[in-house]
Formats: sequence, structure tokens, C-alpha cells
Amino acid sequence: MRALSGILLALGIGAVTGLGLTAASVGRGTGAGTLRIGPWLASPKAGTIDADPYARAVSARLGTLPIALADGLALLADSDSQGAAIDGRCTYLVSGAMPPARYWTLAATGPDFRPLVHESVRQVFTSYEIVRHGDRPLDILLAPEARAGNWLPSGGAPALRLVLRLYDTPIATTISSGTVLPTITRVSCP
Repeated sequence: MRALSGILLALGIGAVTGLGLTAASVGRGTGAGTLRIGPWLASPKAGTIDADPYARAVSARLGTLPIALADGLALLADSDSQGAAIDGRCTYLVSGAMPPARYWTLAATGPDFRPLVHESVRQVFTSYEIVRHGDRPLDILLAPEARAGNWLPSGGAPALRLVLRLYDTPIATTISSGTVLPTITRVSCP
């Protein structure tokens, strides 16, 4: 009887541990095929038949449709380049080199991928709308209050994530930890 209760206890601990680790992995939006490049997370195989079960579970949990590998790549960031969580009450500068792509979008969303601001306010920047400054290819301010230039409103949300989608890009199949992506720098915080 003691042996049976010991086996059941071990099975119970194993099941709780396994389910807990799986829930934590799916909750953070990471899977076995996820790459971290600075503050950005990429799951290049999320929209393919080779997607790992964790990537599929994350898509199912969030109700998102991953971009097919031939169409592009989605990158997510919920922390800045220093590793601190992005706080929508603060001001950030998203700047630097943009990977080659026919078209790209940058959006600030809640952790559930829903827009943070009303539809009458800009919710996303596109590669066609960006105002370029000299030789700097990307320079966007993420802030709760309106700013001059390329301003993306954060809605003052305490927790948010940036979603960068690259369409028709060669890096979808060649992305690695050495890929150069824009930096996310905290400028000020109240």
C-alpha cells in the first residue's frame, strides 16, 4: 500500500510539474523554435507544418494567425533592449536598421494582442508612412502623449508588447541570433 501511494505521489508531482512548465512556456509565448534576438522574439516556423507544439499552442491560446514562412515573419518584444519590461507610461525610441522587407508594420498591443488605443488614433506604423530622418532608416517614439515626428501611442498601458511584421522578407528563412533588428531604448519614465 505504501508503494502504491508513493507511485501515485510521484506521478502526481510529475504531472503537476509537466503541466506547470508547459503552461508557463505557452503563457510566455515561447516555444522550442523561438529565437531571441535582443529584445525581439521570432518563431520563424510558427506558420508552417514544421511548427513545434508550443508555437501551435501559443497561437491557439491567443487566437492569432501566424504568418506563413513564404509571406514574412512576425517579431514580438515585451522588453526593451536592456531587458526591462516595456511600460506604456514611459517613452521609448525604436530605432536602427530595419531588415530588408517589401513592407513592414510596427504596432503596440496589449499582452493579448489587442490594440491599446481607440481606432481614431494611430494603432500601427507602416513602412509607407514612416518619416525618414537623414540616413537613419527607423526612428519611432512610443509614448503615451503625442510627440512630433513618428509617434506611436502606447495608451499609457502598464504592460504592452511591440509587434513588428516583416512581409516578403528574405530573413524569414535565414533569421539567426546575428540578424540586426531595431533597438528599443527607454528615453524617459515618469
